[in-house]
Amino acid sequence: MSADTGVEALRREGRIVVVGASLAGLRAAETLRDRGFTGTLTLIGDEPYEPYDRPPLSKQVLLGLERAEATALPRRRDIDAEWRLGVAAAGLDRAARHVILADGDTVPYDRLLITTGTKARPWFHPEQAALDGVFVLRTCDDSARLSRKLAAGPHRVLVIGAGFTGSEIASVCRERGLEVTVVERGPAPLVGALGEVLATVAARLQRDHGVDLRCGISITALEGDQAGRLRRAHLSDGSAIDVDVAVVCLGAIRNTEWLAGSGVAAGPRGIACDAGCRVFDVNGIVTDDIYAAGDVARSPHPLFGYQFLSLEHWGNAVEQARIAAHNMISAGPDRRPHLWVPMFWSVQFGVNIKSVGVPTLGDQLVVAQGALAEERFVAVYGYRGRVIAAASFDAGKWLGYYQQQIETGASFPPDHPVVDSRADALQPVDPAFPDPHLPSHGPTVTLTGHSPTEQSVQFRAARA
Repeated sequence: MSADTGVEALRREGRIVVVGASLAGLRAAETLRDRGFTGTLTLIGDEPYEPYDRPPLSKQVLLGLERAEATALPRRRDIDAEWRLGVAAAGLDRAARHVILADGDTVPYDRLLITTGTKARPWFHPEQAALDGVFVLRTCDDSARLSRKLAAGPHRVLVIGAGFTGSEIASVCRERGLEVTVVERGPAPLVGALGEVLATVAARLQRDHGVDLRCGISITALEGDQAGRLRRAHLSDGSAIDVDVAVVCLGAIRNTEWLAGSGVAAGPRGIACDAGCRVFDVNGIVTDDIYAAGDVARSPHPLFGYQFLSLEHWGNAVEQARIAAHNMISAGPDRRPHLWVPMFWSVQFGVNIKSVGVPTLGDQLVVAQGALAEERFVAVYGYRGRVIAAASFDAGKWLGYYQQQIETGASFPPDHPVVDSRADALQPVDPAFPDPHLPSHGPTVTLTGHSPTEQSVQFRAARA
C-alpha cells in the first residue's frame, strides 16, 4: 500500500463532529458516508429538531399551505450518526480537540466541521422585542408562531426592513388579504442586493399590490399596551402607525460567538476559510482539522477577484458542504476547491426574482433583455469590463446563459444579440448600490475583506 493510500485510509476513520444540524451539516454528513468515512459521526444542534428546509418558512408555511414541522429535509441515505440536539455549542478547545456544549459536556473530535449558519438580527430594544406581536423569522418555531398570528387576521402587519425576507413576508400578507406596511431605511426594497435601478421595480411591485411602502425612514420605537401587546410603531419622520403585528427583518447575524477565544478566525462576518473550506486561525494560518461550510463560512473566489464571499444561499450551503466533506477525508492532492457560482431566487407578488453571480460587485449595469417598465427583464452587471452577475424578473430561464458568461469572463457590456434585446437599453448605467459603509440588510452576497476593527493577532518579538 502506498503512503498516499495509507494516509487516505486513516482519514476515513476517527471522530468527525459537525456543529450545526443544518442543511449544510446534513449534506456534509451524507457525503462523508458516501465517500467511505467509517468513523464516528456526531451532529450537534441548538434546536431540538433534525435538519429542516428554511425557504418554505417565509413562503408556504406563512400562507398556511404547509406546516412548519413538515419541512424536514429529505434524507439521501442513512448517516449512522449520534445526534446531540437541543443543546448549543458554547466553546472550542483546539488544543484538547473538544467542542464544549452549553450544558457543560464536551465532545471530542479528530476533525471538526462548522455549519452553524446565521440567526435573525433581533429588534434593538429588548423590552420592545418582547412585546406580544413582535416577531423575527429564521427558525421553524418562528415560522409556526408567525403563521398562527397571520391566520388569526391581524388588523395591520408592520414589516421592518425590505430585503428578500421582508419583501416575501409582505407578499404573503397581501396574498392573505392583510393590510401591511413596510418600512425600509433605504431608498427602495432590495436595494442592498440589486441596486437602486432594479429596486425601483421592486418598489413599484409592492405598491401596485397594495403595500403601504415607506422608504427612507426607520422605526424609532415599538409601543405596547399595559398587557404587553404591541399596539403602535413610531417612525423617524414623526408619524405613528397602529399595528398589532411587527416582523423584524433586519438581516442575519452569523453564529460565531461560541468561537470567541478559540483562536479561530471568526467574527461578525463569519469564519474565514480557504477555497477548500479549511478554516484559518487568527494569525492567518490554515488549519487542517477544522472546516466550515454554509452561511457561516466566508472564502475567496477566483471569479470575483479572490474576494472573501459570505453567501446566504441554499445552493451554496449544499455544494460547499459536499466540498468540505470530500476534503476532510481526502489527502492533499485529491482535495477540491469550492467554486460554486452564487445563485439566488425569490418569489414576490407573483414575480420570480433570480440572480447569478455577485451583483453587489458590479459598477455598471445594462438591461440586456426585456424592459424594466414591463417587470420582465434580465439585467447584467459589469465590473472592470467583464460580466460579473445577472438578475432577472420573470425571465429566469436565461440565467444559465449568463452564468456561462460569468464563468468565461465575457466582456461587458454584452456585445452579442440575445432574445428580446432593446438596443436603446444597452447603454451602461450605475446600478446605484448604497454606500457599503452604511448599514444595510439587503445583500445575499457579502464581500468580506479584512476589517481593521477585527484585531485578533498578537505580535511578539522573534526569539534569537
